[in-house]
Amino acid sequence: MPEICLLGTGGMLPLKDRFLTSLYAEYNGKAVLIDCGEGTQVAIAKHGLKLSRIELLLITHCHADHVTGLPGLLLSIGNSSRTEPLDIAAPESCLPVLRNLMTVCGALPYEVRLHGLPENSSCEFSADMIDSMLTIKTLPLSHRVSCLGYSLLLSRKPPFLPENAKALNIPVEYWKRLHAGEAVTLDDGRSIAPDAVTGEKRAPIKITYTTDTLPIAELAGFAESSDLFICEGMYGLPEKKESMNEKCHMLMQDACDIAVKANVKRLWLTHYSPAEKEPAIYAEELRQIFPEAVITADGAKITL
Repeated sequence: MPEICLLGTGGMLPLKDRFLTSLYAEYNGKAVLIDCGEGTQVAIAKHGLKLSRIELLLITHCHADHVTGLPGLLLSIGNSSRTEPLDIAAPESCLPVLRNLMTVCGALPYEVRLHGLPENSSCEFSADMIDSMLTIKTLPLSHRVSCLGYSLLLSRKPPFLPENAKALNIPVEYWKRLHAGEAVTLDDGRSIAPDAVTGEKRAPIKITYTTDTLPIAELAGFAESSDLFICEGMYGLPEKKESMNEKCHMLMQDACDIAVKANVKRLWLTHYSPAEKEPAIYAEELRQIFPEAVITADGAKITL
């Protein structure tokens, strides 16, 4: 099952006790990283995670607190003896910025492959470098620059029913292939379809990540039924609403409202303003809006 770690929870600039917001999602020994602000590679080490497992980096947008950690990350990955290619996907207009940041790295011992994503329309692509069952969807957000939200959808195999396999006298050596969706022919000539030994199809695990945006109507549909919805909440004071509208950000209350409309299972708030020294003071108020709201701290982890 996927293991999730929120490396940092800060917006704008890192603090001595708060790294910038970034997500590390690992499955079967491979990881996706979303955003890479200053010091991200230090946060990865602090939380006991492995740089060498990162196969794909997703960038939401090219403001400094989301990308300036890229050179340090790439160099640190190079020092971990990596030789396999690393893929980076970002809004199309971010690619020149990323290339410029990478110039300070010099020659890396592995290839970095940049992929531009549509900025004005949603898209969907398979993350085969992580797992053939992982699909990533995007949503254009409403910020001062082109910005994307990401949903990670990990398909799950239907449950295997060993009692069915035993009743059909299917040798154990065929079970794994059947559970993987492959029809098999037994030594006695019988052809067995996977659905003979598997249960109902299960919904995919869904993780949605959105920061740096106004609370646009499309977000509820994008995050619909997420197992984990990670969303910015710059401030918890309603008096900051006008300022957040001007800067194209969200209040914590905005994120909770979206979580309700989207019927998500869990909400992790993040991307706090440096001025929000103790965001946890709003926890009780926010849970009145959405009971499963969590004001996260750096290093928050969950296995889904």
